[in-house]
Amino acid sequence: MKLGTILKSAVVATALSAIGFASYADGHAIKIRATANSNENDEDYDGLVVFKNYVEQASNGAIEVEMFIGTQLCGNGAECLQGIGDGTIDVYISTSGGVSGIFPFVQVLDLPYLMADDRVAEAVLKNGSEFMKTMQGMVREVSGDTMRLMTIGNTGGWRNFANTKRRVQSPEDMAGLKIRTVVADLPQELVKALGASPTPIPWPELFTSFQTGVVEGSKNGITDIMGMKFPDAGLQYVTLDGHAYMGALWFMNNEKLMSMSPELRQVVSDGFYQLQQATFASPKRKSIQAYQDFQAGGGDLYVPTPDEKAAFKEAATPVYEWFTANVDGGQAAYDALNASVAAAEAEIDAARMADTQ
Repeated sequence: MKLGTILKSAVVATALSAIGFASYADGHAIKIRATANSNENDEDYDGLVVFKNYVEQASNGAIEVEMFIGTQLCGNGAECLQGIGDGTIDVYISTSGGVSGIFPFVQVLDLPYLMADDRVAEAVLKNGSEFMKTMQGMVREVSGDTMRLMTIGNTGGWRNFANTKRRVQSPEDMAGLKIRTVVADLPQELVKALGASPTPIPWPELFTSFQTGVVEGSKNGITDIMGMKFPDAGLQYVTLDGHAYMGALWFMNNEKLMSMSPELRQVVSDGFYQLQQATFASPKRKSIQAYQDFQAGGGDLYVPTPDEKAAFKEAATPVYEWFTANVDGGQAAYDALNASVAAAEAEIDAARMADTQ
């Protein structure tokens, strides 16, 4: 056995011994029921596998994580959050659109063009940032302290505009396109600001809607586009404008967490960190093949110039004003996001300077 492995094993063994997980007298593991309304090809599943493995090992079996993928426990965001609130579900992951009816301020993640790239987004979303502290506090307040926002990871990379009709290089090219959105207000406001027509369509109906022309475009990540085989339905144009980071919000029942010892709560917290890192990495790897497959099938992939991206951001300005004026908690979430973005950009610029001098 290599020295590094021996030392690592010794450290883990010492930590487990010090924590004393064997103190649960009844001998039964604490069970965490975790659900994701996705499938085993999704980043959410990747994250849960890492979470389960870490928590069960680091707790020395004191915690058991039960995974429910798909709609076994609940069918939609409202129903799943109800389960978190009443304790029938312990952990649930959702996009912002899925839970915006209960936590409208989480739509701040859908505001376009505020985070430039993965490096900025991952710094902003680390626990302890002003943004995360603000979001976590608001979730606990609105839920009456029944729910916690444990972390925000990623589920699919970045949202980009895609359509069946033409290459989009400027906001003017969006004019008249029927773009699929979720029912939430903010994505619809963005599509309208860019001159297109928002058309709410359920996700399972989207393939057929492209085929029949009910909608002509969407705002999705490339892994979702290829995973759902949308090019076969005519979706042949993707513009890599990266207007929104596809955040994955991981909620947990507060009573379940607080019923554990402080040591086990720390294990769960560290497990969510491991989960977050896995979901940050997974879309990067999966998107490589997805982009290659899209282009190999005749798809048109366009990267806007800096000036073109600036034009998109300028056209989207009314969305920021709408959000802060109309969404409960919107101003606080928007201010916290911008503050964390500025701090992240300064830190990253300094690191780049140090790396390249």
